[in-house]
Amino acid sequence: MPVANVRCPWATTPASIAYHDREWGTPVRDDRTLFEFIVLEGAQAGLSWETVLAKRERYREVFANFEIARVAKFKAADVERLMQDPGIIRNRLKITSAISNAQAALVVQRECGSLANYFWSFVDGKPIVRRRAAIADLPSTTPLATELSKDLRKRGFRFVGPTIVYAFMQAVGLVDDHLASCYRAKPKSRP
Repeated sequence: MPVANVRCPWATTPASIAYHDREWGTPVRDDRTLFEFIVLEGAQAGLSWETVLAKRERYREVFANFEIARVAKFKAADVERLMQDPGIIRNRLKITSAISNAQAALVVQRECGSLANYFWSFVDGKPIVRRRAAIADLPSTTPLATELSKDLRKRGFRFVGPTIVYAFMQAVGLVDDHLASCYRAKPKSRP
């Protein structure tokens, strides 16, 4: 049974506590926010989420508040500008993937009506809720994350391997993996 103010154990700093309490596992159906998390999860690859959280506001500033159509139009000069910005993760492949992912996202929006329609179709429109007892019980990926990863790559997305995709699914509430002891845990509704 969840206890007030008992959190998932990874939320230990002011930034991660705020993120845990306000965002992680909360269903997102806004295309701009979904795109933001695709970019940020890709940027996080090989780094800590804490690093990304510390740079998140600057990402919003330099990536046009994650407006997909604007990011899709970024050119080589924008890549060079971003490579010089110490407020973000200056990895050329991660920066160029954000731009190509915006271009791929525009195609998904045209085909599916929205990114939200696309992503939520993988979980039949409802979050998958799991209530594990310990952080060690959380998987780093699942067969569904692998399926979504393959589909994203087929559509031209980059930095969307199964582990990154599973973290994305948790972040945007496609999967709610708050531990059973966490105060944000709601009753289990799907396996």
